Amino acid sequence: MSDVISNSPTKKSSGGHVQIVIGLVVGIVAGLIANAMQGKDSQFIPLAVSIAEPIGKLFLRLMQMMVLPLVFSALYLAVVDVGDLRKLGKIGIVTLFYTAILSISAVLIGITLVNVVQPGRAISDDVRTTLTEKYSAKAEEGVKKADSAKPLGTTLVDLLPENPLQEMVGAVDGSSKGNGMLAVMFFALLCGIAATTKLDETAVLTSTLRGMYEISMTVIGWALKLAPLGAGCLVFVVTSQMGADILKALAAFVAVVLGGLALHMIVVYSVVLKAFGKRSPLQFFRSISDAMFVAFSTSSSSATLSTSLKVAKEQLKLRSETANFVLTVGATGNQNGTALFEGVVVLFLAQVFGVHLEIGQQFTVVLMSVLAGVGTAGVPGGSIPLIIVVLKSVGVPADGIAIILGVDRLLDMSRTLVNVVGDLVVAACVDSSVGQIHSLPADATGN
Repeated sequence: MSDVISNSPTKKSSGGHVQIVIGLVVGIVAGLIANAMQGKDSQFIPLAVSIAEPIGKLFLRLMQMMVLPLVFSALYLAVVDVGDLRKLGKIGIVTLFYTAILSISAVLIGITLVNVVQPGRAISDDVRTTLTEKYSAKAEEGVKKADSAKPLGTTLVDLLPENPLQEMVGAVDGSSKGNGMLAVMFFALLCGIAATTKLDETAVLTSTLRGMYEISMTVIGWALKLAPLGAGCLVFVVTSQMGADILKALAAFVAVVLGGLALHMIVVYSVVLKAFGKRSPLQFFRSISDAMFVAFSTSSSSATLSTSLKVAKEQLKLRSETANFVLTVGATGNQNGTALFEGVVVLFLAQVFGVHLEIGQQFTVVLMSVLAGVGTAGVPGGSIPLIIVVLKSVGVPADGIAIILGVDRLLDMSRTLVNVVGDLVVAACVDSSVGQIHSLPADATGN
């Protein structure tokens, strides 16, 4: 799928992010003023909210509308673009093993930090009560889902949907009796795996879904152009109710995300490199510094792919076939920094809106964040639509996504850095595990 995503524009995104930040700053300042004026019986504030809220919801609806086709096509193509799984052999299996280890550990780190620090609890009880009343229907939906949380065994069984179409409809309107979007994700993966065994026969379906993916990304791109106005309106509505409390909660949220990403990259990657890659972590990070810089500055793992391939072959001395396969697939399929971020966002917003998530539901968040990391586009802001999916699946108001958009650029740069380093870690471990790196002559680097 990297060939699809790599054509997406990345250079224009930085200006868009600046405009989003400006829109959000205006929304926050206006919201704080409105919050301070609420006790003065001003009719202007309700009028402003009644105008701003629909505008913000239009922006949100544009992205929500394309979530289902995006998720299905992205996960299907992520598998199909790997190629015939039966022909991948040891490299494919070992890559999947290390990818699973890093992605699951990333989400677990993020969710553990959120549960310990609880950044969403920084807002006062009065503000949370106001929010709960504002989003009463959605809050009640979240409470019902928490009360009816299924046992872990049932959750695992429901990963395989009896009626995929029903699950697709239920994932959108919340009427699913199974796992909703999580079941849809697994259905897409199974379809992709089956298609790899019949690549010629399924070429038309693959081409159709590739077109669906491009359409989804195009519409989402249009939505993101409206983000400065739409997100500004959404954050105005929220800030007018929450006041300065939202800034405290947001600061705690940023600290948790950056702390989790740093812990994952420095500790987990180092342990995995030492144990499975047989490499010095310090030397490894020095060798890939060029790729790290490009990843952080572009916020795009797809835009960094060419630099990652160059570093892998010339600095890490990885075999060409290993580097090409692992890094190309990893540009979209090994987004463990994004998976960590998505897990933190969901639990943070659940805390903000007073939606308590049971262990079973947090397990669902872990699985969905890992799978959403696979389906996330390797371009700036590519995780936002899929975060909305995870939010809706556990009954957390999707409108709350506006709260974190103002700091998303910094966090996007940071999680992309972790994503790219993770791809190179997996490549190094796979190369070592197949047992051929040390048998290569000094000049056999695949160049």
